[in-house]
Amino acid sequence: MEEILKVEKISKEFPGVKALDNVSFNLYKGEVHALVGENGAGKSTLIKILTGAISPTKGKITLFGKSYDKLDPILTQHIGIAAVYQEMVLANYLNVVDNVFLGIEPSQLGFDKKREKITKLKELMKSLDYELDPKAQVKDLSAAQQGVVAILRALVRNSKILIFDEPTASLSEREVKVLFSVIRKLKKQEISIIYISHRLEEVFEIADRISVLKDGKLVGEKIVSETNSNELIKMMVGREIETNIYDSNRKIGTEVFRCEGLTNIKVKNISFNLKSGEIVGMYGLIGSGRTELAKAVFGADKLLEGRIFIDGKEVKLKSPHFSRKQGLSYLPEDRRREGLALQLSVKFNVNLASYDSISKFGFVDLKKERFVTFDLIKALELKTPSISQKVSNLSGGTQQKVVVAKWLAAKSKIFIMDEPTVGIDVGVKNEIYKLMNKLAENGSAVLFISSYMPELIAVCDRILVMKDGKITGEIKRQNFSEEEILKMAI
Repeated sequence: MEEILKVEKISKEFPGVKALDNVSFNLYKGEVHALVGENGAGKSTLIKILTGAISPTKGKITLFGKSYDKLDPILTQHIGIAAVYQEMVLANYLNVVDNVFLGIEPSQLGFDKKREKITKLKELMKSLDYELDPKAQVKDLSAAQQGVVAILRALVRNSKILIFDEPTASLSEREVKVLFSVIRKLKKQEISIIYISHRLEEVFEIADRISVLKDGKLVGEKIVSETNSNELIKMMVGREIETNIYDSNRKIGTEVFRCEGLTNIKVKNISFNLKSGEIVGMYGLIGSGRTELAKAVFGADKLLEGRIFIDGKEVKLKSPHFSRKQGLSYLPEDRRREGLALQLSVKFNVNLASYDSISKFGFVDLKKERFVTFDLIKALELKTPSISQKVSNLSGGTQQKVVVAKWLAAKSKIFIMDEPTVGIDVGVKNEIYKLMNKLAENGSAVLFISSYMPELIAVCDRILVMKDGKITGEIKRQNFSEEEILKMAI
């Protein structure tokens, strides 16, 4: 096989942190090479070096036979490297076609006119078996649709090396199949792919080789056919991961939340309840109304009809602020945009929803603020150099824990979690599942929204299924099966 990329003894140091330590890695023509590892293992740092976003502290990179000490974004684009990141880097107020062709000079790829761009875009979408309105603004698209735009942007540049960083995090099962079909077509065209995912079943389906990073070091490389999930997990986290997640000893109590006939533009006549000590799953395909329902319950989106009861008392949840006062919390699907103040500290984010309880006459009790922060850092085993660290510098898994800490500090008793494990490694996912169990054991109710059926089956007491803005069914734990869930969802 022809080697087109070779990384030799690459290291990258940040102040006080060695993000990569003597890592070597290569890529062959027409190969899918997966990178796996826990959050903070160094995967994103390596990708940033390969795309020219940052320079290595030391080491050498060879691309198509030519060696470089460092790369830059213009050079990597010229060479033919494109990346699709977990957090979409898109121009929200431009339309789809302008986003896909953004940065391409007129006639650079032979597309002089808008309609020629639209024609090419439609050809690409047809190859993906996916349709989007070329004139739709990106800000109006779902997370899954935005992900497809980012993939189209990479494909239109005819890149020789494509880097996919958690590309399926917000995609439906059908869209994942479409993406994998495209990747297989790219392989046949001898395009090489670096594929990063925390979903090991995807890695085994699409990759040829797997490299494992841990604490900035390469700890192993495996041919897919010669390894298994358990071996990779042990390499990634240095321990066996507990597979029996469900807590059968958990006691389910009385009803703490009930909604009747919730209706707005996106959801129709929704009724369900939650009990203390209970974890209720909610499944639905993209566009089913899961996130819209969560936002409506939390008061972020307006309801046209319906009633909500907390502890048997009817309440009007007019805003997130009022919902918080009633003991509700919402962990949004897009934690970076909606759940965190990224440029502010861990301390600020942890106390963000509860400053009124640690303040007097407008002044924050700094001692209480620090105590609450340290207490929750310890309880959640939250990895941060200090409570003053900017949240933007933390890994995705740690950021999710900060969102949970924020609502624990606010003494929430009803937790609405929308895709809480998206983009999180297998070790931290397991911690999130255990945290849900712990919340339920302490008497809280958890609504766990996910597009990933295996985790709902592993964790929940019962599962609600949504389609077209309606709840189409409820499945008890003893009847759980992916087939039964999918029947109700399609």
